[in-house]
Amino acid sequence: MKEYKVVNWKMGFSGNNQKLEDTLNQYAREGWVLKHIAENSVRIILERDKNR
Repeated sequence: MKEYKVVNWKMGFSGNNQKLEDTLNQYAREGWVLKHIAENSVRIILERDKNR
């Protein structure tokens, strides 16, 4: 079974790319996999196995 996480992201701040990278890497360490991020979107969808 899969579980999903929706992360709201604020675009356009100084240093935002590094903060986004750090955030995605932290979620990856927790087992989350990026499933979708739309251009100009403020929502990132992550997925992982629920029974890991």
